[in-house]
Amino acid sequence: MYAPLRAARPALILLVAALAAAGCTVGPDYRTAPEVAGNAVAAGTFPHAPTLAEARQPDVADWWRALGDPLLANLIETALRDSPDIRASRARVRQARAGLAGNRANLMPKVNASAAMLRTREPDLASFGGDGGGGGGGGGGGGRGPLSLYIAGFDASWELDLFGGTRRAIEAASAEADAADAELADAHVQLAAEVAQAYVTLREQQASLAHLRASETLEADMLDLTRQRRARGVASELEVERLLTQLENTRARIAPVEAGLIESFDQLALLTGRSPGTLDTALGPSRDLPVLPETVAVGDPATLLKARPDIRVAERRLASRTAQIGERKADWFPKVSLLGSLGFSAMDPGHLVRKENGTWLTLPRLQWNILDFGRVAASVDNAEAGRDEAEASYESVVLKALRDADVALSRYGHQRDNVVVLRRVEASAERASTLQQQRYRAGTASMLEWLDVERTRVVAQQDRISGDANLLKDYVSLQKALGLGWRT
Repeated sequence: MYAPLRAARPALILLVAALAAAGCTVGPDYRTAPEVAGNAVAAGTFPHAPTLAEARQPDVADWWRALGDPLLANLIETALRDSPDIRASRARVRQARAGLAGNRANLMPKVNASAAMLRTREPDLASFGGDGGGGGGGGGGGGRGPLSLYIAGFDASWELDLFGGTRRAIEAASAEADAADAELADAHVQLAAEVAQAYVTLREQQASLAHLRASETLEADMLDLTRQRRARGVASELEVERLLTQLENTRARIAPVEAGLIESFDQLALLTGRSPGTLDTALGPSRDLPVLPETVAVGDPATLLKARPDIRVAERRLASRTAQIGERKADWFPKVSLLGSLGFSAMDPGHLVRKENGTWLTLPRLQWNILDFGRVAASVDNAEAGRDEAEASYESVVLKALRDADVALSRYGHQRDNVVVLRRVEASAERASTLQQQRYRAGTASMLEWLDVERTRVVAQQDRISGDANLLKDYVSLQKALGLGWRT
């Protein structure tokens, strides 16, 4: 038998034994997350879902297209593409996947190659022989050389994963990579909802500003008429002051709304990855609020648990923490490594790889930390506590998700009822304004009376628009609570 193979026979035997034992993986195996709120899932519906909610499963992406506002859809699409926060989440996904790849590579051997050339010259030893009197030898230039030495070598090492420590590390890293993917999806959900909320706020502010200015005009006209009546002695100074106070209050409300508009412009620019002022021209003209669909698909609690990315983040973190227990427990057991080296050296590069110029080395190595004064036990306890914390966090996330969805459904249903009432109030105010205008034209009512009723109509219309905006925000909050708006 060839000498290197004969000498490496013990290492080969050890390798076979190691591979036979490779199926041993210490630590608990993760199966699935614990059941949380099983009664809520079994019920098949949310307890406070309004009648307009449909149990059909919603589409997880692009819920904003149901609102029929192309500008809003474009803003959300731009944000999901260009937002720095989304790019940061994508980078964290790449980091997690790179960590997983690194852990997988730890199962494989490590091989290093090296090469070198040594060039030297030996000194003339005769030159060290005395005080210079013996220098009569031949006049050659003393010393030997220069000499050249060529060296090439390969080193390999392989730590055998006898007790599954590396495999548990891979399992934990894989779960962390899945969690990073889910965090990216959750960033989509949060960002889409935030853009929609800011857009609805902007449109509400524009409508509010228009109605405030309409109220200002009406109140200024009422004040002028009252001052004229006061000059004729048919109105009191108290009426003038009351209307003046009302007009100034209305004017005082305009400035904060105008400042809020600038803030909304810049907020939407920030969310879409733009600098302040970039969207002012595109968003400046007033537009109607988006139109809500007649019904909304909400699915059921079981669908919610699958759709919400934050639940998947918590579940994957639980899987990772469970695998880390086995990773730490593996430190209790011996570690076996196989080391090998193969090298060649020669004075002539053409003779470098000849058999007689080669050297080799094999070294099976056993390392066992027999006495560590409880360090491994402490790390295992730490990992188990981390697993328990992740399990409790998962339960909390699930319960909060169910709460969020149920509350959002309740708010949406009640706000929809409120909008119905506000629309009736607006319709009544419009009828009253029409009747009062007819009385004024017939000479049975004063202009001041008609202007007062008209101002009431403007206020009712503004309240209805605010109600519509709040309903839209509740719709957006519902989509966010259901975990919708993410993409793979």
